[in-house]
Amino acid sequence: MDIAVHLSSLSKSSLAVSFSPSPQALSLVERCLAGDRKAQFDLYQQYAKAMYNCCLRIVNHDTEAEDVLQEAFLLAFRRLGEYRKEAEFGAWLKRIVVNTAINHIRKRRMDLLPIENAKGQLDDTEQDRQRDANLSYEVEKVKRAIQQLPDGFRVVTTLYLLEGYDHVEIAEILGISESTSKSQYNRAKAKLREILTN
Repeated sequence: MDIAVHLSSLSKSSLAVSFSPSPQALSLVERCLAGDRKAQFDLYQQYAKAMYNCCLRIVNHDTEAEDVLQEAFLLAFRRLGEYRKEAEFGAWLKRIVVNTAINHIRKRRMDLLPIENAKGQLDDTEQDRQRDANLSYEVEKVKRAIQQLPDGFRVVTTLYLLEGYDHVEIAEILGISESTSKSQYNRAKAKLREILTN
């Protein structure tokens, strides 16, 4: 089974959270804008678990994920007036959470290799696809393997496979080129294969 297919099924099942716009969320936002502290707490309660999981997948450390989550929610509450009701609130909040987590990783000096230094860059060849098709991994084993990836690989893989961003968006978020994002993803897949076969 292809790792990407396996991981995308993981994200669509156990890790996916529905962020469909709800009148309840919009009401909470309006109450927050009016200064209602209980509404802020309720909004936090509604989204905290899903956003924590997103933080954890990016920063790969429980305590740091909690810190990033708090920082992201504080930022979101300060910027609540910028929220446009055209977009789903959860998607708007998730973008803030992802950017906050990425900035946290940057502070740790994330090691992304520039494309110019990528020797032997992997392409999705037919041989790779066949090899991936022969691999069958349990979800927990794959999640543990992702946690073992170096920061740069893990962040790109998480954003691409689990959070649903494309390489153009990842490049914009991380301040790298699209080709670097693709290279990091291909290298991460190779590293995942190595981790999972050992």
